[in-house]
Amino acid sequence: MSITLKEGDAAPDFSLQDKDGKTVSLKGLRGQRVVLYFYPKDDTPGCTIEACSFRDGFADFKKKDIVVLGVSPDDEESHTKFTQKFSLPFTLLADPNHDVATRYGAWGKKLLYGRTYLGIMRSTFLIDEDGKIIKIFPKVSPEGHAQEVLAAFGER
Repeated sequence: MSITLKEGDAAPDFSLQDKDGKTVSLKGLRGQRVVLYFYPKDDTPGCTIEACSFRDGFADFKKKDIVVLGVSPDDEESHTKFTQKFSLPFTLLADPNHDVATRYGAWGKKLLYGRTYLGIMRSTFLIDEDGKIIKIFPKVSPEGHAQEVLAAFGER
């Protein structure tokens, strides 16, 4: 599967649990700009680089009133450990059945060492105050991604 959503589309609504078991929904964030980034697994090299990039730039996102949400198939306990280990100041959401990742086209076939398997395609969606997708990063490189996202919000 690949991303079939386009910039300008309404972002699919979702309700997922954060590390504390609290439900976070996109509808509940209406009126705020949102970074929704999908990543494969807590506490792995690329995912840690990406998360720490958002952590290091978090003050800039907060200043611009932008909500940062990370989504992976990991459970709440894993998110708690990852958040504590790297002092992540933003919300991580658990998508264990890949429902939200599938709706956003971020779940599909991947290839590693000649083996095909299903997994998260590292991708990021920028969503405006009205719930519209304003920018899609379909193939994210973890290094410096947060700065790239912040710059894209600055373009509007």
